[in-house]
Amino acid sequence: MSKIIWTKIDEAPALATYSLLPIVNAFTKAAGIDVVSSDISLAARVISKFPERLTDAQKIDDNLAELGNVVQQADGNIIKLPNISASIPQLMECIAELQGQGYDIPNFPENPQTEEEKALATVYSTCLGSAVNPVLREGNSDRRAAAAVKKFAQNHPHKLRPFSENSKSYVASMSGGDFYENEQSVIIDGEQNVTIELNGKVLRNVDARDKEVLDATYMSAKALRKFLKESIIEAKEKDVLWSLHLKATMMKVSDPIMFGHAVEIFFEEVFTKYADEFAKLGVNANLGLGDLEKKLENSDKKEEILAALKGVINDGDVDIAMVDSDKGITNLHASNDIIIDASLPVVIRDGGKMWNKDGKTEECVAIIPDRSYANFYRPMMEDCVQNGQYDVTTMGSVANVGLMAQKAEEYGSHPTTIEVPEDGIMEVKDANGTVLMSHNVEKGDIYRMSRAKDIPIKDWVRLAVERASIEKVPTIFWLDENRAHDANMIKKVNEYLKDHDTEGLDIRIMEIEEATKFSNTRVREGKNTIAVTGNVLRDYLTDMYPILELGTSAKMLSIVPLLAGGGLYETGAGGSAPKHVDQFLKEGHLRWDSLGEFLALAESLRFLAKKNNSNELATLTAALDIANDRYLSENKSPSRKCGELDNKASHFFVAQFWAKALAESENAALAAKFAPIALILTENEETIISELLASEGKAKDIGGYFNPDEVKAEAAMRPSATLNAIIDSI
Repeated sequence: MSKIIWTKIDEAPALATYSLLPIVNAFTKAAGIDVVSSDISLAARVISKFPERLTDAQKIDDNLAELGNVVQQADGNIIKLPNISASIPQLMECIAELQGQGYDIPNFPENPQTEEEKALATVYSTCLGSAVNPVLREGNSDRRAAAAVKKFAQNHPHKLRPFSENSKSYVASMSGGDFYENEQSVIIDGEQNVTIELNGKVLRNVDARDKEVLDATYMSAKALRKFLKESIIEAKEKDVLWSLHLKATMMKVSDPIMFGHAVEIFFEEVFTKYADEFAKLGVNANLGLGDLEKKLENSDKKEEILAALKGVINDGDVDIAMVDSDKGITNLHASNDIIIDASLPVVIRDGGKMWNKDGKTEECVAIIPDRSYANFYRPMMEDCVQNGQYDVTTMGSVANVGLMAQKAEEYGSHPTTIEVPEDGIMEVKDANGTVLMSHNVEKGDIYRMSRAKDIPIKDWVRLAVERASIEKVPTIFWLDENRAHDANMIKKVNEYLKDHDTEGLDIRIMEIEEATKFSNTRVREGKNTIAVTGNVLRDYLTDMYPILELGTSAKMLSIVPLLAGGGLYETGAGGSAPKHVDQFLKEGHLRWDSLGEFLALAESLRFLAKKNNSNELATLTAALDIANDRYLSENKSPSRKCGELDNKASHFFVAQFWAKALAESENAALAAKFAPIALILTENEETIISELLASEGKAKDIGGYFNPDEVKAEAAMRPSATLNAIIDSI
């Protein structure tokens, strides 16, 4: 029996799995496919690190490491749901929950001093940020909107709020001293050990591979702080909200540091006045105001300091964007609250506005310090300021071919990102001691090395040509010759394009701002374009355009053809998942849309059908395609409101549509098996829906946020005895 691995992860997608996976397994087993789950949730990853401290019943294998082996196999097939990219505060909350459940898990050492604490911090570092994606993404990314999804969005357009005629919203970034300006890049000659050294002392060792692109750069802390101060002054002059947009979850070393500088600058008077008290409390600005407020519980100056912070928020020189106005949670409370790829599309969707302290939307300046990616967001904002909001009913699509295999580029730079401990010269040396790259740095600067290996680059170019051949639309490599890394990538792209037949294809290389303007012009004309980008731009584009086009990036096809020959099928973004869980716990209504899972399952099955030349699998896949089309055309997506159909009901309808399509298929065995199932699901529709709705409007106890109780969670997500009996009988 062939196998598909379905990842068990976190929050709303994990809850949805309790309802959906039994349905999936009931259908796929009929065609000889076993769908098994693998727990790689944040809680599971933490638990797996400490087997020596746990009972046998509590122990969990390191499933992520096992999946790291699966993606290296020719028959690897994984459906990967969105997981938490944990910030330090999230990790600490998870640890506290596990401890409350009886797990002997050690506390996270915020400021490790002893060797034991440093070792523990190293262990926990493997659970922070993008711990999952670099392990599983052993292939490049093919992300696009399925035709049925795009058609549905155009026929049922979501709301994009208009930009005001004289909108003041804009994007601000550093003009110097950033990663963009300071970047150096080399192409490695031969496999060898490369070192990162500060004043002659080795800080990191890197096993470099032949022909890989190796970059080194740094951000000046002084330049960053100067820019932040100036941006606040400018925001006051232009009378706009001040908002910071980083990616502290994925860039788990560099961006929390940048976030911390922003906290200190925005609340500079408070940090200066209470410096001694903050030092005594162990305040770490990188963890935000939320952590600071928790530490103030141990201070006799708590009320005084809270009043001072509130004074800056309410009566300061400039207003700050809010995450939750009612609760007083600002843009600077936690680094994981405003994640750039989720936050900036929403700013543009909402007419260039964010929420202010009074709970109203207001035009803003989006602070994106590094120009490497501000050069995408700036023209996006300027386009809408100049030309107005997009029209969902007519706008074209921007598909993406993304370089991400083998920890490509900045998202794989965590082990080689360093907060510089002293002034001096940071050097990258080859095995012979020859200096490859050199930077004069100061204490506190943020230094990083990133890599892009040669085999993934070749595959990226191949995939771009393949998609260009299929779609027959302009296919643009987003590469800036003025950025050192991109200059080397342009050399490789031009070299590897020669390996393919590109006759009649429109393949170009464009600088980031130029590529953005080109794509946006085509979008407004209703035309499609393929963007071929590096890892970080892949992430940013595949949220920006889908959120504008479709209302969410969770509805995108996200296919990763693995280098070893297998497939990884991702199911979209989970940025709104925490809010969905909050609603579910309060009233039993889960508004998470599992369309991403339905689409990923269809692609996974399609891959297996083709690989095994299986008529049964091909029939099962075609029937699921029909079910997915009906799901969209009949608008069975979950409602946002309690008392209306939610995620659980959407699973029922897909099961009903899938069974009906199989019953009408030409495969006699499958038709005979599913005809009675389709009939009984149809006949019992009213009963099943009433049972599902009866469970709504009541608070749900699932035994934990990060580590739910399996029995409680399944009971909460499978409340229809009638539906359960039908599915379990297949």
